[in-house]
Amino acid sequence: MPQGSSQSSSRPHRVAVIVDEGTNPFEVGVATELFGLPRPELGPAGPLYEVTLCTPTPGVRMNHGFFTLSGVPGLDAVDDADTLVVPGRPDNVVPRGRAVREAIRRTHARGARVISLCTGSFALAEAGLLDGRRATTHWMWADAFRELHPRVRLEPDVLFVDEGDVLTAAGSAAALDLGLYVVRRDHGAEVANAVSRRLVFAAHRDGGQRQFVERPVPDVRDESLGPLLAWAQERLGEPLTVAGLAARAAVSPATLHRRFQAQLGTTPLAWLTGERVALACRLIERGEERLDVVAARSGLGTAANLRARVRRETGLSPSAYRRRFGTGAGEAVTA
Repeated sequence: MPQGSSQSSSRPHRVAVIVDEGTNPFEVGVATELFGLPRPELGPAGPLYEVTLCTPTPGVRMNHGFFTLSGVPGLDAVDDADTLVVPGRPDNVVPRGRAVREAIRRTHARGARVISLCTGSFALAEAGLLDGRRATTHWMWADAFRELHPRVRLEPDVLFVDEGDVLTAAGSAAALDLGLYVVRRDHGAEVANAVSRRLVFAAHRDGGQRQFVERPVPDVRDESLGPLLAWAQERLGEPLTVAGLAARAAVSPATLHRRFQAQLGTTPLAWLTGERVALACRLIERGEERLDVVAARSGLGTAANLRARVRRETGLSPSAYRRRFGTGAGEAVTA
């Protein structure tokens, strides 16, 4: 089913989260934080999603017994969900119970979207959802995943993988990246940015970025990219270059590249392009119809480049993106 299309105008999109024995509390927290909390920062728009936690048995003990979840519905709750979220757990070589696997299968079979967080991808593979498809999981479990599920096209070095109706995130922090990506797909860049600001988290990191990012503690002076990123974000419509960013930071382009890889897991050019696409999407959402104007103001240059970049990042043409997320639904975006 197309992302975001399953919810009707009369109710929020329903999300069910399966909490199994040993489930990691962090991923459950990510799901409830992103999809379950009220969003007063969005004004009168109302809740984006309606979240239900469900368990295969009453009184499920979570990872290391830190928490016990009780008083929530059983797995029948997945039958009303538009999206099913399956968090990870540490004992991944032990298969999930039959009831959990069957709940995942029947949810996917009726057309709902299924999302795994961290090693929740093991459960999706056990249910048969990933055979012949791309997926990712936490890098520490990549070898075990390949051994157990050789028919899955594992991509162990990325943050998340979007296969349309099935999406998989890597490590715990990547669950936030995938969750914000889903919010952006469902509700647009403006809403995703508002949610990310409340989380104090980066609004958009491309799924193809590396999972494992070395973050050595600086032993001399603060080399944070924060000031440079903020400066560049205010000037996306200007002819910024990697050399110009390096000069602004008073370092060589090679040093700047190393800092981007160490702190963000991406290159300066990829980051700059992602920020420009995000700005272009916001402009389209706000009602700007002229693609040449959007391209100029976002720094993407030409309408042709804008079309290609927006389609690559969102899966939609600019006109389709505006129909779904813009203020003037139904009006065409013109070049």
